[in-house]
Amino acid sequence: MDRLQKILAAAGVASRRKAEELITSGRVTVNGRIITELGTKADPAKDEIRVDGRPIKRENRLLYFLLHKPKGYVTTTSDPEGRPTAMQLLGEQPERLYPVGRLDYASEGLLLLTNDGALAQQLTKAASHVPKTYHVKISGRPSEPSIQRLRTGVTITLEDDRRVKTSPAKIRLIEDAPNPWYEVVLIEGRNRQIRRMFQAVGHLVEKIKRVQLGPLKLDVPTGKFRSLTVKELAQLKSLSLPNR
Repeated sequence: MDRLQKILAAAGVASRRKAEELITSGRVTVNGRIITELGTKADPAKDEIRVDGRPIKRENRLLYFLLHKPKGYVTTTSDPEGRPTAMQLLGEQPERLYPVGRLDYASEGLLLLTNDGALAQQLTKAASHVPKTYHVKISGRPSEPSIQRLRTGVTITLEDDRRVKTSPAKIRLIEDAPNPWYEVVLIEGRNRQIRRMFQAVGHLVEKIKRVQLGPLKLDVPTGKFRSLTVKELAQLKSLSLPNR
């Protein structure tokens, strides 16, 4: 249930202030009853809301899914090269969904998908505030000075040939081997960033798996998905919308 003026604004009828004027002037009805009180709440999914006798556009049902993207899938809604997309793993859905952020073709792990454009936009804007945790297998054993360089930030070359310095990262060894695994926590998400970071210190990345995005933890098998819990969604919105 939301305040009526908020529902009208979200449906694109008018700004919040103008919606308040529509209500107080008696131009809005809910289930056939004229509403003039600004504190009135309604459910746009169940109630029939009209302005000047015309029904407002119903809001889409908001969906939020956590997907375990396998390697060999792109995170776009379609691919000109005909490669399989992460969206195909969801099957038929009542609403059109979009991935929030990216995982490259050769990487796997946690991917958030939603039709909540406002949340997706805020998460993208707040990318520097949302930690992302990866398990990364490296070809060869980087020296401790090299790891320390990655922790403090290294200069990498992006796909448009710009050179940028990465933000500080948390890195710890989680499996000691000739080709070891590291846990890498980033607070930014440039394209192929982890691969470029390790390349900058002379090592290639063999495997990348994202295991956590903010409060969301990867807990489904490869290729499977689940809905976010109410608690997870609240945590995610709190993290991405600190002033909300």
